[in-house]
Amino acid sequence: MALLRGINVGGKNIVRMADLRAAFKDAGYEAVSTYIQSGNVLFESDRPRASLERRIETMLEGAFGLSLVVVVRSHRQLRNVVDRAPDSFGAKPDTYHSDVIFLKAPLSSSQALQAVDLREGVDQAWPGTGVLYFARLSERLSQSRLSRITGTKQYQNMTIRNWNTTTKLLNLLNKRGVSD
Repeated sequence: MALLRGINVGGKNIVRMADLRAAFKDAGYEAVSTYIQSGNVLFESDRPRASLERRIETMLEGAFGLSLVVVVRSHRQLRNVVDRAPDSFGAKPDTYHSDVIFLKAPLSSSQALQAVDLREGVDQAWPGTGVLYFARLSERLSQSRLSRITGTKQYQNMTIRNWNTTTKLLNLLNKRGVSD
């Protein structure tokens, strides 16, 4: 699965999902599908995982003229992200907005956590393997400091998905029946 940062957000970097699927298929990826308009691409490949992010970034730049950050996670890795979330993370969507910040190597969760400026009583963050879990108190959402992360150098190696999208992507991968 590839998570693209920065497409179809605020009317910028518009990429139609049909065009995105076609670009992946033309590049030789198999079983390509997308989920919502924010750059979530499910695919299969026999290529070495270590080179997939750079290959996909290069392919997307050639296809769309956009320099995008791509974070790739296997089915197993995404399952671990969901299974290892902090207790009750995402369980109270009316109380907390819960997000997963996916990290691109070499950025570690401890390095990313240093870039997060938490507002006491509003924001909470927990490190995970290749991710940060971030929750914002819904009734004080406008006071959250999550948006400040976009101004950091660490943000160049991150992409954010809400908890609902994260769990939906896992469910879609589970339905494929492919273990990794």
